[in-house]
Amino acid sequence: MARIMDIVFDCEYAPALARWWVQVLEGYSVAPYGPDDPDPDEDPTVLVVPGPGGGPRLWFTQVPERKTVKNRVHLDLNAEDPVAELARLTGLGARVLWETDGLTVLADPEGNEFCLDKDQASVTA
Repeated sequence: MARIMDIVFDCEYAPALARWWVQVLEGYSVAPYGPDDPDPDEDPTVLVVPGPGGGPRLWFTQVPERKTVKNRVHLDLNAEDPVAELARLTGLGARVLWETDGLTVLADPEGNEFCLDKDQASVTA
């Protein structure tokens, strides 16, 4: 049986987008750099790792082309206070694309879609 190891984001500038998602996701951080690694501000592939709670790793890989169509894969997020979380996300630079009864669809600074669940009950389920 397979399990998720990584979720990969193609992006224009990997360091900035990786740091943005670290601010969004609780417990995640940019993987430490060693002395022989590339400069963190110039690295075309940045790894973001989960904390002790686990979860998939996120890779941010620079590509030459811009995003032009809807994502085929996206992240669904939840929070204990969805209203406050929506305000936090938009304060970090996310854009609201549209809303349904149960979800708010947003875009990160490079236009990658993700969803915020409006149902607080899903956090404890």
